[in-house]
Amino acid sequence: MLVDSHCHLNFPELSANLPVIKQAMHDHGVGHALCISVTLADFPQVLSLAEAHDHFYATVGVHPDYEDIQEPTLNELIALAQHPKVIGIGETGLDYFRLTGDLAWQRARFRTHIQAAIAVGKPLVIHTRNAADDTLRIMREENAQQVGGVMHCFTESLDVAMQAIALGFYISFSGIVTFKNALSIKEVARQVPLDRVLVETDSPYLAPVPYRGKINQPAYVKYVAEEIASLRGISYEEVSTATTDNFFRLFKHAKR
Repeated sequence: MLVDSHCHLNFPELSANLPVIKQAMHDHGVGHALCISVTLADFPQVLSLAEAHDHFYATVGVHPDYEDIQEPTLNELIALAQHPKVIGIGETGLDYFRLTGDLAWQRARFRTHIQAAIAVGKPLVIHTRNAADDTLRIMREENAQQVGGVMHCFTESLDVAMQAIALGFYISFSGIVTFKNALSIKEVARQVPLDRVLVETDSPYLAPVPYRGKINQPAYVKYVAEEIASLRGISYEEVSTATTDNFFRLFKHAKR
């Protein structure tokens, strides 16, 4: 069995086809999916998916790419995270690729999420792009190691991965690892400890080979696991078992 540790099933590309998506998950041996919040306005949709399906879980958070929207307060995040199907805080972090200028608000938002995660004892789901140094610095300053979490859709260097692992974080690989030109990510997938690896789709985005360019879905996390197995020279079953065990070890409020 596999777990898709990061997907957006509330997005319209997927929500309209949920019965088909669930059947595909079953057919591909994908037993659970973590539905990720990106704004407070959309959080009720994410939570309703988790409430309606035993094998779906939710996070609560506001993505760093969203500017000029309802800013999450510490108390709001803490209150929303009390729900038993909310097993993590995020997606949060820093993104210096899509946005430029004075991004102090982004760093302040990230700190708020880390503080909320520590308050509720639930792990973080972290997005970082072109911002690894600041991301790791803030993680250390806010003591993110107290709750740990996952560096989602990892595209950074092996050194960044190992620094995050030293803080108690897991490294999650998406369909990018299957792309022919993603040589540096493939190397990270070969070398990071298997007991710190998760797999994800980030669907509806980043569909893996052989579906690159199409709408992604949780069933396709199988191809991510297959690529990691090939890169490491181990069996698919070993990757499947390890990444599933890792997911439930990290997200302690999820039930198999």
